[in-house]
Amino acid sequence: MKIIETVAELKEVLQPFAIHSIGLVPTMGALHEGHATLIQQARQENDVVVVSIFVNPTQFGPNEDFDRYPRDLDGDAKKCEDWQVDFIFAPSVEEIYGSHGGITYDAGPASRILCGASRPGHFNGVLQIVSKLFMLVQPTRAYFGQKDAQQLALIETLVRDYYFPLEIVPVPIVREEDGLAKSSRNVFLTPEERQEAIVLSQALTLAKARLKDGEEAAIVLEQARKKIEETSAKVEYLEYLAYPDLQRAPKDDERKILMVAIRFSNVRLIDNELFD
Repeated sequence: MKIIETVAELKEVLQPFAIHSIGLVPTMGALHEGHATLIQQARQENDVVVVSIFVNPTQFGPNEDFDRYPRDLDGDAKKCEDWQVDFIFAPSVEEIYGSHGGITYDAGPASRILCGASRPGHFNGVLQIVSKLFMLVQPTRAYFGQKDAQQLALIETLVRDYYFPLEIVPVPIVREEDGLAKSSRNVFLTPEERQEAIVLSQALTLAKARLKDGEEAAIVLEQARKKIEETSAKVEYLEYLAYPDLQRAPKDDERKILMVAIRFSNVRLIDNELFD
């Protein structure tokens, strides 16, 4: 495995693999089990696997502490070696944005709802950095977790609408045995909240089944909301949308997604169900 820090070196080492399949896993480091799932699938489906580790400043808001975001390149490199990664691309901010000419993205209306409503500009920065990574690495496939469904939807829309020559591979949510989506935040739940948190996946699973049976969406969503709020959780949003455009009132021939965010005392959790 090789760690690459400059654009010039990245192009040089990847040039011999131009006729091979390249899998890209974009990350901000602090790698965990969720990243391992992405990397393992990339390893199975490609000749070469590149993991990018870059804490992207343009997706942090004014009240979000970019400087305090966890960084552990040595620890991440050891994990990547264990996971059979071929190359780590870990550039500096200056390397990526040193020649930035002021061109920015507007990720559109779908970036300003759901999680984006409380993080203005966040998804503009996400699309900016993934566009750079796609152009630099020239991957055959890029891997993203379905748990961050709004991010995934926007990236799929970007690739579709701007004809990026690669495949976006959504990797399903990894869950605990009781159905709760795995998250580093779960450890901050109290024992009572941890027991209550399974209502999230239960409500989504039930709502999906009822929607597929043709029940009225407004009624299904209201009953799912009531089920969640029987616990100590507060619903931040619960939406039934077309995927990946994230428009309300999805048509019959569109993919659909149920998306939810809830808050316990000190923890915010998200989950979703994606279906045809």
